[in-house]
Amino acid sequence: MEKILEVRHLDVAFRMYEDSSFSDGQRILKAIRNLHVTLCRGEIVAVIGSSGSGKSLLAHALMGILPKNAVYHLDMDFYGQKMALIPQSISYLDPLKKVGKQLSLGRLSKKELAAIAEHYELSAKDLDKYPFELSGGMARRILIATAFTSGADLIIADEPTPGLSTALSDEVLQHFRHFADKGKCVLLISHDIDLVSFVADRMIVLKDGEVVDALSTEDFRRGGESIRHPFTKALWRALPQNSFEPTPLEEIESQCARAEAKHA
Repeated sequence: MEKILEVRHLDVAFRMYEDSSFSDGQRILKAIRNLHVTLCRGEIVAVIGSSGSGKSLLAHALMGILPKNAVYHLDMDFYGQKMALIPQSISYLDPLKKVGKQLSLGRLSKKELAAIAEHYELSAKDLDKYPFELSGGMARRILIATAFTSGADLIIADEPTPGLSTALSDEVLQHFRHFADKGKCVLLISHDIDLVSFVADRMIVLKDGEVVDALSTEDFRRGGESIRHPFTKALWRALPQNSFEPTPLEEIESQCARAEAKHA
């Protein structure tokens, strides 16, 4: 398959003050360590992991929007024309600009804009509103529609479905599928492992800022011996259809330590 993005040796850390007075020295908090990712055209790659594992930081690093106290190293080759981000927070919308103008950005005719709005269940009145006048679900639909109309050939979607109905969530995921099938690519970051496992081609598993596993979604859904890493197995067991059998954290950490020692 043709590569669209290669990420090598991504490290992200943050300068943190020891106390709120900012009088003491700083310490460095490591968040992502030596991360490698390769994405290809025609595929959807899901990034999964627990909260705080570095999923959103990966998206922000790729888009170059890390906070000012971040210290990072990124060796990246992008073989496409443009990347677009569907951010997790709806605060990324410009509060001083009506959402219709943010969606079109001069690229869409009135007819095209109306068609996009109808597709995402947005009325003409909705497009004439400022972000603060929209519900969270409406604002998220604007962010999704903006990414699809941006001309990007790689979309980085960071938790794109919260606030959407089940039907619309499924439709958005199918839009991702159609987008990738046109020779483009989606990096899909989500805590909803069950949802993304039915649309993604591959899954990358993050734990404490490191890639601990990478496998096909077919192997993940199959479970059992198809999943080798203990942390990935714990995520699989915790899904409702797998009897929701959470593994104690101490047991997971012990199993992960043994796995790392075995491959050291």
